[in-house]
Amino acid sequence: MIAEPKKLIESLPTAPGVYRMRDATGELLYVGKARNLKKRVSSYFRGQGLTERILSMMQQVEAVEVTVTHTETEALLLENNLIKSQHPHYNVLLRDDKSYPYIFISEGEDFPRLAFHRGAKRAKGRYFGPYPSATAVRESLSLMQKIFPVRQCEDTFFRNRARPCLQYQIKRCTAPCVGLVAPERYQEDVRHAVLFLEGKSQAVIHDMVKKMEQASAGLDYELAATYRDRISALKRVQERQYINVEGGDADVLAVSVTPTAAAVEASFIRAGLGLGNKTFFPKVSPGTTAEEVLAAFVAQHYLGLSGQHGQPVPGRIYISQPLASEERLVLERTLGEQTGRKIALIVPTRGAPKRWVRMASINADDALRRMLAGRASLRARFEALREALSLDATPARVECFDISHTRGEATVASCVVFDIEGPVKSDYRRFNIEGIEPGDDYGAIRQALERRYRRLKEGEGKLPDMLLIDGGKGQVGVAAQVLEELQVEGVKLVGVAKGRERKPGKEQLFLSGSGRPTILPADSAALHLIQQIRDEAHRFAITGHRLRRGKARTESRLERIPGVGDRRRQALLKNFGGLREVARAGVEDLAKVPGISPALAQRIYDVFHEQAR
Repeated sequence: MIAEPKKLIESLPTAPGVYRMRDATGELLYVGKARNLKKRVSSYFRGQGLTERILSMMQQVEAVEVTVTHTETEALLLENNLIKSQHPHYNVLLRDDKSYPYIFISEGEDFPRLAFHRGAKRAKGRYFGPYPSATAVRESLSLMQKIFPVRQCEDTFFRNRARPCLQYQIKRCTAPCVGLVAPERYQEDVRHAVLFLEGKSQAVIHDMVKKMEQASAGLDYELAATYRDRISALKRVQERQYINVEGGDADVLAVSVTPTAAAVEASFIRAGLGLGNKTFFPKVSPGTTAEEVLAAFVAQHYLGLSGQHGQPVPGRIYISQPLASEERLVLERTLGEQTGRKIALIVPTRGAPKRWVRMASINADDALRRMLAGRASLRARFEALREALSLDATPARVECFDISHTRGEATVASCVVFDIEGPVKSDYRRFNIEGIEPGDDYGAIRQALERRYRRLKEGEGKLPDMLLIDGGKGQVGVAAQVLEELQVEGVKLVGVAKGRERKPGKEQLFLSGSGRPTILPADSAALHLIQQIRDEAHRFAITGHRLRRGKARTESRLERIPGVGDRRRQALLKNFGGLREVARAGVEDLAKVPGISPALAQRIYDVFHEQAR
């Protein structure tokens, strides 16, 4: 604890700013903001009224640092940035920083594309969302394709078609790629899709009814039937998704807490459509209240997202817990300055918003209950692992390596990490293996382990308590040599072999230093944990291998040709329609591409025909 808190308090300014509390080793324990730094920091040193969580933290605090800001809004922004970058132990930390998916409609084309989008909004067009998950986007796209036959294929696929694809056969597209629909008719479908995504389904239905009546009057009964079916499908979708909300956009947030964990349920409503919900599990220290979780979530989830990751802030955010008046006003003011419009944090007391919050609260409670049950089950599996392998202590961190390749091509090693709360995906790593004989799994394991644990020995991460290798006695022997050479001690090494029958439940475990394999019962909780970790390593390795192999087979030969940069490569692919056609082209044809000289054309030709010589 701080020896002389009175002197510290006297030295603090009365201005707004951010304070940081550190322990004796300099580790950051907590970051907070304040309108008045002296008054806020002094509240931590009062004799009574502190929660157990704050008392526990203050017993470790050895230093307090402050940064003065011009306004409380600046203090909130700085606090948020420090929490996200430094991860203090006693702050609530939202662990989902991924951008949200959107539905994208391109612009400036005769036949615009309707597509899934995630990431920066660089392409010219309109973006609708955000959706809580990729699954929600794909479900919406699938529903829309039945009503609005707008193409969803990639541009490269669209530009190189000679005949209609399957989507045309099943009436999910009008085949603009081969000219089977007039641009005016296609643009009408695009306009209807945009109106639907804007929440104007009734206008779409009204327009389609008029078109149906016109087609019927003109004796075009097939077209009339098409409009009739689309109207029926649109009404079904409207009944399922439509939510009557004034202004069209809102988010609903509900919090559930226990002494050791928290869940936040977020529902997204855009243009009067319910886009779905998502559950977040922020990292909290024991004793954190629901109000603290909610305030931290609003700040970390919304601040800095608008325009950066494509997550706009709606005008109304309905919340399950009232926030302190000062906290709420600062959040609303800061979000308003960020978005350029008024933002309101509201605890609804009646009507539909109250029902939404109640439903979100039920979902948050259920999600937290299931998460804690799963965590308890995982802890029990770790305990079972300790007993099954006669370990001195329950492993707190397990790493597993696997190798994936296709007949030695594009070898990739994966490393996945689990602790008693589940997979630690931020610590997952992949290693592209180079310089070994094709199919040399021993060499691949050696290279991956050397690269991984050399970095860990240099202080870049944590050493595991247990190391799993997908393999038998030979792989374990190689791994043991690497650990010995790097002087890595205290890590239990286990090989996981599939066994003679190569069936789940028949795995053989090769423990380093043991001559015979250990075979656990098929219903063993310890074996189930090992299988879970091994299977995750296998999945992660295969995904990496397929990505590397696909890249090598499609672009690597062009990328390796001196003088062929991004622009020339794109020009070649665009002119010929793909890598296969580039490989078939003659020198004269290659030289006709803008930017390709006769000498470079000869060089490209030689690369693709060197094996034929």
